[in-house]
Amino acid sequence: MDNKRPLAAHISLFLACVFWGLMAPVGKDAMAHGISGTALVTLRVAGAAALFWAASLFTARERVPRRDLVRLLFAGLLGLVFNQCCYIIGLSMTSPVNASIVTTSAPIFAMVLSALILKEPVTGKKATGVLMGFSGALILILTSARADSPKAGNLSGDLLCLFAQFSFALYLALFRPLVQRYSVFTVNKWMFTFATLLVAPFTAADTAAQLRAGIPAGAWLEAAYVVVVGTFLCYILMMTGQRTLRPTVVSIYNYLQPVTSVVVSVAMGLGVFGPAHALAVALVFGGVWLVTKSKSRADMKREQRSEEN
Repeated sequence: MDNKRPLAAHISLFLACVFWGLMAPVGKDAMAHGISGTALVTLRVAGAAALFWAASLFTARERVPRRDLVRLLFAGLLGLVFNQCCYIIGLSMTSPVNASIVTTSAPIFAMVLSALILKEPVTGKKATGVLMGFSGALILILTSARADSPKAGNLSGDLLCLFAQFSFALYLALFRPLVQRYSVFTVNKWMFTFATLLVAPFTAADTAAQLRAGIPAGAWLEAAYVVVVGTFLCYILMMTGQRTLRPTVVSIYNYLQPVTSVVVSVAMGLGVFGPAHALAVALVFGGVWLVTKSKSRADMKREQRSEEN
């Protein structure tokens, strides 16, 4: 059973990041066809909150004390409000390529914050793995951009996407024990509820106007993907991995998101796959493997106790 849990955690993170890899092109297209960034954020947090409350009716009920509800409020602020608002609004301002490049900063933030907050060691293997993944994702995105495609980004949008990654990495470092204490559905129903209450006062009017506007059905289907797959399903998968794996390992899977974007582009005839792409993919997966195999603080303590005995 112990061997199956890490495997299930890695599979869950892999699927979450593949689905998240489609978020930039799908979300950008939805916004290009009339759905504003603020409305998409509101639909995402409120829709996911409703789905998690509905799903929780079919799971064991858990009592959450007030002190943990306060912690879940701050977890929702970092992991959802700052993360999702900044990313979606940043994506509406910059290009999907730039947004994908910025997602590769999350493991760097996670490694530094885990070292500062959780006292996780920054081993040579871990640092090499993070840098390998970063290099691979960067090569993959830059070499996949077509010469005749629009590459122009926006500095403000890029900075918002960057802050979104920092916020999510800080959430991983601070709230892993809280996530491990309760079920995925209990954690998420409260986090998304708090996020909805925090976001709605600023976005409700715009969202209501969007619902009355003549937006194409295709854009609403793309918004539904963002809510149901890119949020509800992905947060279940991500937290399944987060409960078992270290924050740096969780965040290193972010490098799979640009991989997914490139694969989809190639399948749709929007890009090509050459030797540089193969090298990039090898670097990404090599980086994931190195970080996964690096020693955690607990591993080092066990080794130290064994040597003392």
